[in-house]
Amino acid sequence: MTRMIENGARSGTTVSRREAIAALASVAAVPLLSAFSRYPVNMPAASDDAHALALLDDVAEHLIQLMPELATSLGIDTGARASLRSALNDRSAEGQQRLASRIRTDLDRVIALDTHGLSHAVRTSVEVVRSAYTTSLEGFALPYGDVAVGGWRNTPYVVIQNVGAYLDIPRFLDSDHRIESARDAEAYLERLQSYAKQLDGELGRMRAARAAGLVPPRFLVDQAVRQMTISASNARDGGTLVESIARRSKNIPGDWAGRARTIVTGEIAPALARQLGELQAERSVATNDPGIASRPHGDEYYGWALRASTTTTMSPDEIHALGQSEVQRLHGQMEPILKALGLSTGTVGERMQALARDPRYKFSEGDPGRAEILAFISDRLAWIRAQMPRAFNTVVDPNMEVKRLPPEEEPGAPAAYGGAGSIDGKIPGRMWINLRTTELHSKYSLADLTFHEAIPGHVWQGEYTHQMPLIRQMLAFNAYSEGWALYAEQLADELGAYSQDRVGRLGYLQSLAFRACRLVVDTGIHAKRWTRAQGVQYFVDFNGSNPLEVASEVDRYCSWPGQACGYKVGHSEINRQRDKAMAALAGRFDLRAFDDTVVRGGNVPLDVLAKNVDEYVRTGV
Repeated sequence: MTRMIENGARSGTTVSRREAIAALASVAAVPLLSAFSRYPVNMPAASDDAHALALLDDVAEHLIQLMPELATSLGIDTGARASLRSALNDRSAEGQQRLASRIRTDLDRVIALDTHGLSHAVRTSVEVVRSAYTTSLEGFALPYGDVAVGGWRNTPYVVIQNVGAYLDIPRFLDSDHRIESARDAEAYLERLQSYAKQLDGELGRMRAARAAGLVPPRFLVDQAVRQMTISASNARDGGTLVESIARRSKNIPGDWAGRARTIVTGEIAPALARQLGELQAERSVATNDPGIASRPHGDEYYGWALRASTTTTMSPDEIHALGQSEVQRLHGQMEPILKALGLSTGTVGERMQALARDPRYKFSEGDPGRAEILAFISDRLAWIRAQMPRAFNTVVDPNMEVKRLPPEEEPGAPAAYGGAGSIDGKIPGRMWINLRTTELHSKYSLADLTFHEAIPGHVWQGEYTHQMPLIRQMLAFNAYSEGWALYAEQLADELGAYSQDRVGRLGYLQSLAFRACRLVVDTGIHAKRWTRAQGVQYFVDFNGSNPLEVASEVDRYCSWPGQACGYKVGHSEINRQRDKAMAALAGRFDLRAFDDTVVRGGNVPLDVLAKNVDEYVRTGV
């Protein structure tokens, strides 16, 4: 992997906002196309391509067999893969070893592939696998932690406030595991039994980590204890795991709820109690030091985590400096808007805090406010859908829904997150919204959050992967995923989302500055020995952030070192590539063609993104 952004490089496109809007206005609207009508489906492949694609399909099949939950989420747990519908990912140490061994074997095969005769698209897929698998093996070589093969959630801690089967599996079973037949219901029950086994598999790894001196910060353990206590109490009564199958199997003959209750109360509840006991043992020896640097092999782990998150070789100091310079630049754009609103004294952070206290921008409390939030999101989604033909030649039509996070997950979760649905469309893309309190959201920031998580952000981008080789649908890169979502926020602004809403544009700029603050805080905590309080205060002082939101944000950085750095690094690189293409093509530059290049090239490391843009510049399409 190569460094994509030099220290202190200016993030954001050099084209002015006025020029970007003018370019967009000059683009004639095109009809909304189906998700697949513009894709090069079933095009003949050269013999070299056919050989490479066959190898990649074989590699994908090996990986999907070890990731049955992903097979369900993608909607491919059918036919020859039907057995995967009743299985869960193996979370034990032995399961991790099997995964690492398979990654190592298949990486050797992909490295040995001669790529000289391949088309650009197929060569890109090969490079994606090489990058993702190499990074994963570097993670598996470390003495602890979960390695997200082709994913974003790398973490040193097996179970904590936002990591673990106790959070992931109940949500997965209710949202992604379909129950349409007796066979589906039986598979659900088998997965319940596997859930208990996965909890004990994690327990063994938790105990091994504690024996090796790796213990999470006490304030994270406290949160995990509170959440798992709720989960365990719920399971002792049958709870949501029983309710889910009871609700969805009403028309399927059989005592599905009764059988589920027996498993949940007799196997899962005791397994949760055992994990809860381990968390309490961890708490007895935990400290409040938030950074990974104070843990065994912490500096080594953080170096890898940054490489995995950013797909660059930027050092902590370089990332820290980039964040500081970006905060200054974005605050410079916020300053005139604040003054125009009559907020002319104090720091940008202090004035944004004053704005946040203004009742005009607050949602109501409780359930009425939750309903207001959901209606607001629906309105913004309707508007942005109509704008997409102005920014893309290939326009998808994402099947998606907005759902509230499960209440037991909300305390340790971010304000929202989202992603695309299954290949067959039966599982919709989702924007999950945290509604534990309406104070998490404001009327000037929620539109931007919607564009980030849904359209044209995560849900939208994910739709473009469904016609790619299977391995490409399984592998993702944090810097691209989150960089694209920030670029999606930028596109919404350029398309006119805030043309009559300067306070909303202030919220958008604050969002970008927030991601710049992340670069400072994540490296501050993990490389510069900041305290948790320092991290929270930086957001409050410099960005006027909501203390309720940033407290859980900083906690997330403590449990996912480096992940927060992918956002702004990726966004900066996408804009750098756009500037490069504009300079090279001059009057022939087409924003829709550029945006197509970025999304249709798929989820890639940043050096591969640069190659995709070079190909666009060379061919003009």
